[in-house]
Amino acid sequence: MRLAAGLALAVLLDTVIQLAWKQAAGGALGGPGLVRPLGAVLTSGWFAVAMVAFAAQLWNWLRVLAQADLSFAQPITALSYVSVLGCSVLLLHEQVSLRQGLGVGSILVGVWFISRTPPVSAGRAASSGPS
Repeated sequence: MRLAAGLALAVLLDTVIQLAWKQAAGGALGGPGLVRPLGAVLTSGWFAVAMVAFAAQLWNWLRVLAQADLSFAQPITALSYVSVLGCSVLLLHEQVSLRQGLGVGSILVGVWFISRTPPVSAGRAASSGPS
């Protein structure tokens, strides 16, 4: 249960980071093709949100990796592609193409397959011993 919560938090934090980056870079405010000057980005409240989320993500990721193989945990975080796309549509009013929808579907299928494998490989479980 802790592993599932940690992976869910990893997806949530990555989603927050990506949305904060978009807003710090100007988001809908900057208009098409325009990026805010670096100083404006670095002093943006959205940049601060991204940095705090990065720190939380580091702490959470270290806890997740202590419980699961990287080959299991990292692909599960691909769900953030799905959540970022969904939030981009709902919050930023971006358009999603059929190709993007098919890509998200492929990610979901891949994550489903990975989630059906053990989070810790037999070799690592046998060699790690008590902690």
